Amino acid sequence: MRIDIISAVPELMTSFFGHSILKRAIQAKLVEVNLINLRDYATGNQKQIDDYAFGGGAGMVLMIEPIAACINQLKSEREYDEIIYMSPDGELLNQKTCNQLSLLKNIIILCGHYKGVDERVRQHIITREISVGDYVLSGGEIPAAMLSDAIIRLMPGVLNDETSALSDSFQDNLLAPPVYTRPADYNGWGVPPILLSGHTANVDKWRHEQSLERTKLRRPDLLK
Repeated sequence: MRIDIISAVPELMTSFFGHSILKRAIQAKLVEVNLINLRDYATGNQKQIDDYAFGGGAGMVLMIEPIAACINQLKSEREYDEIIYMSPDGELLNQKTCNQLSLLKNIIILCGHYKGVDERVRQHIITREISVGDYVLSGGEIPAAMLSDAIIRLMPGVLNDETSALSDSFQDNLLAPPVYTRPADYNGWGVPPILLSGHTANVDKWRHEQSLERTKLRRPDLLK
């Protein structure tokens, strides 16, 4: 899979992809992640990528010309399954969406900045808009990193135990059950005996019951 991330400040994401699971996935060539500086596609000595909004108002807007130039260049080199814009008013990201996107071959993620992008980008270039929540950040870099992480960890070979992702929260519309590790007793706080029993079927049953109970208590909306 190839993920091309277009940003006004790609340096913000360099460290994110340089460590842990994502770094190993990239080194193993299970995924290719390219951080693209939007300014490389700007014209003029100042490499301007933003301008004032028509009609007035506070804040700057990312211009359509460098965005279109960048995406057109990428599209001339390969076909893309989705061109995604990270936006507060996009569809809310969930596990189902991550599962779907993890099956694709090539995607572009455009990070907004300032007051967003020229609306014509959204009307004519973008194929999908995704939000990470009902709040506003300074730019789309953190949401783009979050989306990439959620997609990449689902790809075969990325996790040491490929069944691990299948037991994550939201995979079956249930929250994950509680987990414990050594020591079995800490200051009198013990681990549920069922987890020490070695009886796989009973452990699986307990975990499902705990997931259901936790979901009822914390996220009853998921059970609808």
